[in-house]
Amino acid sequence: MAFSASLSSPLHFRNPNPIFSPKPTKPATLKPLLALPPSVAADVDSATIAAIGGGSVAALAAALSLADPERRRKLQAEEVGGGDKEVVKDYFNKSGFERWKKIYGETDDVNTVQRDIRLGHSKTVENVMKMLTDEGPLGGVTVCDAGCGTGCLAIPLANEGAVVTATDISAAMVAEAEKQAREQLDLGKEGVVLPKFEVSDLESLEGKYDTVVCLDVLIHYPQSKADGMIAHLASLAENRLLLSFAPKTLYYDILKRIGEFFPGPSKATRAYLHSEADVERALKKVGWRIRKRGLTTTQFYFSRLVEAVPI
Repeated sequence: MAFSASLSSPLHFRNPNPIFSPKPTKPATLKPLLALPPSVAADVDSATIAAIGGGSVAALAAALSLADPERRRKLQAEEVGGGDKEVVKDYFNKSGFERWKKIYGETDDVNTVQRDIRLGHSKTVENVMKMLTDEGPLGGVTVCDAGCGTGCLAIPLANEGAVVTATDISAAMVAEAEKQAREQLDLGKEGVVLPKFEVSDLESLEGKYDTVVCLDVLIHYPQSKADGMIAHLASLAENRLLLSFAPKTLYYDILKRIGEFFPGPSKATRAYLHSEADVERALKKVGWRIRKRGLTTTQFYFSRLVEAVPI
């Protein structure tokens, strides 16, 4: 994954184990204006972002009551004849696929916001790989990459010898992920096996895996649905479950609503923030506890990463 060297993504960990507590890096060159969840930020142009500025958040918060993002969301659902899942599937099989293929790829045909999101997502992938390899070699370890996108995580997992099942709700994403895997993996290397790619939504996943990973997917679903998804993902994992999500705080919630106030020319999916307490509660309900925590933040990307294990 390529990214601009002039940007940085400070990572902050709260972990009692000092071995997994890297010092945050200092942002370089670019001064943060605000942060938006990926599904929102990708559709907001940089001119709009610059016009908002951090100091204007409080003033704009009052004006947000005039916006009607819920009506726009309802129209999206009506167009595809369903709810959140149908909207996500339709988006990532059409305009969203081309947009996120560019963001997750190495092309220079991206704007400042998209390049920054690419950096943030790649840092999240790096941190997942570190969490997993800190526990030992991945050779022969079974991993389910739920919501694999274009294979940004599945490919490095397979390269480390993991036996990977990579799934996504988007057939276009799965096809691209398999294409990238065949191009990038050295399948002649001992222990490296092509991941098994499948088109599936989270609720339909089956099987048992040593580790289940679900990155930046929960942003598309409200907490009421996320609870069930977390429980199902935990039922598939035997030893570890890694989740990343856009954290819900008052500040981030205001910024998300600003993004909805300026929806951009294309219709993105709905974006839902999740409080860490709600995610932890959902895990505890099914007998899991959070062991490690991380936070990746750039100008336009923020993602909480947690590793959970059985209680």
